[in-house]
Amino acid sequence: MRWASMLALAAAIFVGDTVTDFEIAVAVLYVVVVLIATGFLPTRGVLAVSFGCIALTLASFLLSHAGAYGPGVVNCALSVSAIAATTYLALKSAEATSAEQAARAQLIRLARVNSLSETTASIAHEVNQPLTGIIASGNACLNWLACDPPNLPKARQAVERMIGDANRTSGIVARVRNLYKLPKLNASWIDVMSVVDQVLALSEAELQRNNVAVTVIFAGAALEIYAEAVQIELVLLNIMLNAIDSVARARAEPRVSIEARLADEKRVELIVSDSGHGVAPDRLETIFEAFYTTKADGTGIGLAISRSIVEAHGGRIWAAANAEGGAEFHFLLPGRKKKGA
Repeated sequence: MRWASMLALAAAIFVGDTVTDFEIAVAVLYVVVVLIATGFLPTRGVLAVSFGCIALTLASFLLSHAGAYGPGVVNCALSVSAIAATTYLALKSAEATSAEQAARAQLIRLARVNSLSETTASIAHEVNQPLTGIIASGNACLNWLACDPPNLPKARQAVERMIGDANRTSGIVARVRNLYKLPKLNASWIDVMSVVDQVLALSEAELQRNNVAVTVIFAGAALEIYAEAVQIELVLLNIMLNAIDSVARARAEPRVSIEARLADEKRVELIVSDSGHGVAPDRLETIFEAFYTTKADGTGIGLAISRSIVEAHGGRIWAAANAEGGAEFHFLLPGRKKKGA
């Protein structure tokens, strides 16, 4: 729609500029076309549109024969200057916006890493205390048993202290697990296309910044899944951002596709594939483990959380090699054909 509206506007301006007198600077309206292009095209695309508008301006000037020629030359030069200036300012503004988004994303990543570091240090401190007690009690038990004759009552006391410290450690681990346990699901039947649309909207800035083309494939009838929308959007968004990062670092043409299909009567399968570096065969399972990452600034928890969310919904997630290069991420969720579809 944006392409169609932009081309229709450019055509209307060209016709209007060609049929009017030299004194009427209709061509200056091409700045609107440039601003529309800035909203959804990468830098090279905006430059191409700008050069196209300048070419149309010059063509209209050559084709026009009505009015005073001198003012027409001035108006043509002013229009070309306005188009060039608008293009420069729009690209600078887009660059600043992109830098701001990148900085914000980096701050979010750093905050997550710092939070994870503090949490890990706190857990390590809590667990270390009972472990130190277990070691001390174990050594004491060995000393009491090494006596001649062995001091069994003292050894028994040491073993009891070891059991108590072990229970304390188990309690700490249980509290940590409860702290990070996923909240109770508030699942309902949701349209798959609405989930995909929401994720595409959230990742639009990254897609434009890296000039990545996205293909959405829906096989057959409209589909819906039984899930909590926000959590599934989080899973799909995390996989999408990983795919964008992968294709941005690869030399191949940056492509990402999202496919939804009915796996069977009770399950829907979502597939995100990319043209990036792919995943080594021996790492297809490892990448879902906590703290495993291939990124210099990654935390290694995104895919682990994604797997927890999918499994909490009664589904399954896995990775595979893409036959055309890159990687594929599949996840199955309870689903069906949409009623009435």
